[in-house]
Amino acid sequence: MKKILIIGAGAMGAAFSVPLIDNNQKVTITEPYNLNLLKKINNKKKFHPALKINLSKKLSIKKFNTELLNQKWDLIVIAVSSLGMDMIRNYLKNLKNKTLILVLTKGLKLKNNNIISMSEQLNLGKTKYNISVLKGPCLAKELARKIKSYTVIANKKISIAKKIGKMISTNYYTTEYSTDVIGVEFSSAIKNIYSMVIGSGEGNNTSSALFRKSFDEMEYLIQHFKGKKETVRGLAGLGDLYVSAVGGRNSKMGEYLGKGFSFKNAKNKFMKNDTVEGADLANEIAPYIRKKISKSKIPLMIALLDTITKNKKLKINY
Repeated sequence: MKKILIIGAGAMGAAFSVPLIDNNQKVTITEPYNLNLLKKINNKKKFHPALKINLSKKLSIKKFNTELLNQKWDLIVIAVSSLGMDMIRNYLKNLKNKTLILVLTKGLKLKNNNIISMSEQLNLGKTKYNISVLKGPCLAKELARKIKSYTVIANKKISIAKKIGKMISTNYYTTEYSTDVIGVEFSSAIKNIYSMVIGSGEGNNTSSALFRKSFDEMEYLIQHFKGKKETVRGLAGLGDLYVSAVGGRNSKMGEYLGKGFSFKNAKNKFMKNDTVEGADLANEIAPYIRKKISKSKIPLMIALLDTITKNKKLKINY
């Protein structure tokens, strides 16, 4: 039995506790800034409002603080939003015990005119951590209900990725492994942008062509950022792109954009309270993409960036 701390009690963090507990691990979940959510799930039934299920009675729910973080853990799982990564880094620098860290958070950040991943963001300070990342086509609601799911764990040392895999793998949660940390992280992030592109198609025929062209651009971009082309063909790339394209907030927004709505109008009219990860990412990386990468290489990406950041109507030459 391993002691595992999950930081982030949202849908994915909470869902991730399910296979861990089924694998006989001792799991504690905490929430650094949404205290209202923590109160909601910290009841007798441990009902999670986003997942619509009762979490395991074996799950320990604790208030987030330095003392909790500095207990001896075999694994610390980061499942906060990308906006919370700087805060997590500030807390981690005070860690007294060396431990394995697994990042579930998807996203990229523009830093000093370069685009960096979530694991790189955690390692910006003087202290360097042994970070693994977990990405792939895994919807939180399906994982929480133990629907067969697959994911990939990446670490520069494959033995560490496999060590974490043993902690979390079950008969319904299968893990694959990679040493291409950058490729895995960048693939899982930029697919949110391309799922909007695919969602904008007039019909399945159009969307399938956009899917194929999106995949080509993803391969080009991942290699630009020093990831491996092969990674885009795996779970973090092609697999995750499929899940996002067939359903979810990004493809839903893409549908509205394809119908001629501007991003702001679509957001205010149809998705006012929804987070659209692809749009947030577009705003973050647009300055770098426009400056560093030829438009002719990634026309779909450029069209989407113009739509989001300049509030233009989406124009794609099929």
